[in-house]
Amino acid sequence: MIFASILMASTFIFGLILLVDIFFKISLTSSQSWLLRVIKIAREFFPILLLVFVIRTFLIEPFKIPSGSMMPTLIAGDFIAVNKFAYGLRLPVFNKLIYKIGSPQRGDVFVFHYPKDPSIDYIKRVIGVPGDTIRYESKKLFINNQELSQSYLGEYEYQLNADLSLKAKEFLETNNNLSHSILIHDIPSETIEFTVPEGHYFAMGDNRDNSSDSRVWGFVPDHLLVGKAFVIWLNFNDFNRIGSWIR
Repeated sequence: MIFASILMASTFIFGLILLVDIFFKISLTSSQSWLLRVIKIAREFFPILLLVFVIRTFLIEPFKIPSGSMMPTLIAGDFIAVNKFAYGLRLPVFNKLIYKIGSPQRGDVFVFHYPKDPSIDYIKRVIGVPGDTIRYESKKLFINNQELSQSYLGEYEYQLNADLSLKAKEFLETNNNLSHSILIHDIPSETIEFTVPEGHYFAMGDNRDNSSDSRVWGFVPDHLLVGKAFVIWLNFNDFNRIGSWIR
């Protein structure tokens, strides 16, 4: 959100300088060469800033995955693109909905502002939508008392950090007719149950035992939605991941 604020402010200031120059046709003397340089910079950079601002605010925004909470779907180091208009057009910085287009569906991988600190962006998977009853019991998900299908795929080993390697079981889970991989570790888990209130969503990471999500900090309110993740466009450590669609 900090970058968005800086981008909006820069675009506004450069645009204002150009408007003043166009409408008042300022005559500059040699002693005001600094102002001439400012106007020249505004003329050159305003179109670029405006284009980036419009694309980033209303169409597509890039994000970098910082952790392994969404493994194996997304790994740390993935650069992803997020569809900003999938859930409606929103005012920049304030994130206020101005035109509704769609809403998060079960199974979507979505980006949102962290409810405890909106300056931080989180990415998780939509598990429950308004009105759903979610139960997580014995490492299995139940939505409205219907157990989600899980098929065992095999062992999955990964590096949590430079010094720690972990093993998990990989399952294929189906939610809302969308199938995706999840990771389950051999550690105890408690039974939890929630009912999703109106205007909110229940989010979980695919790395079920290594994810801080709605089980910990609660629901995602509609006004904190950012968009739907749809493609990995770069990973410096694994070029084979480039162009992978996010499911």
